[in-house]
Amino acid sequence: MQEVASANSRLQYWTPNNHIFSFPYANEVALDECHKRGIDVMFGWEMTEVKRDSINQKIAVFKNAETGETIERPFETGCINPTSKPHQYLIDAGLTDSTGLVDVNKYTLQHNKYENIFAFGDCVNFETTRTQAGAQAQNPIVKNNVLNYVHGREVNAVYDGYTFLPMLLGHSYATSFSHTHDYEPTTWNHFVPHHGIFSKVYFGRMLKSQLGSVEKYTSFNKDHGPPYGHFPAEYDALEHNEYLQGRGVTPEQVRHPDA
Repeated sequence: MQEVASANSRLQYWTPNNHIFSFPYANEVALDECHKRGIDVMFGWEMTEVKRDSINQKIAVFKNAETGETIERPFETGCINPTSKPHQYLIDAGLTDSTGLVDVNKYTLQHNKYENIFAFGDCVNFETTRTQAGAQAQNPIVKNNVLNYVHGREVNAVYDGYTFLPMLLGHSYATSFSHTHDYEPTTWNHFVPHHGIFSKVYFGRMLKSQLGSVEKYTSFNKDHGPPYGHFPAEYDALEHNEYLQGRGVTPEQVRHPDA
């Protein structure tokens, strides 16, 4: 829309939160891009209603998250992301924490109370950027740990928190963000500039990579699944896991209480 809308149009981003991304570095970069492009960022406003006025113009009603004040704004086109709410059956089963998300250990993805339950993807309760790449990175962790649990072996696969988010900068330009647990940037986090030939080349490579990963996950080929396909992923014992050692996390902090 930024490149094809009329010159006198105005793009605005409204959110009840005080940030765009929870990943602080990505949030800073996104806010800088919005400032450069003249995109209004409206923090602390929750959309409560969309209606039409007497001349059939669309009106959005917003409530201030702190004061409760309401305002109305006319608009032409809106892309609306409704508020996510927890599933009541998960709450009733005691699987969630105070956030309404499934209460798991962020390293093994095993439930903190129920030893035979694992979870991955958008439903997990730890702080992360919830992306397709994040769910895919968690997939082999869950697979290994479920199989180990079923066969009475130690739940030893450790998720390092890796997640990846492409950031589109125009019709054919992009950059990216990636981090591990506690929003620690990865080596290749935000390595692509926001303009020029490198951003354009990355846009094409990113699309090809995303398509390739989707094809792997939807191929229904009879193999061991990503990330390796022809052989299963293997993981060190918790006592020898270098990621845990580097973060000063002991195996006792990762093992389930009932293990």
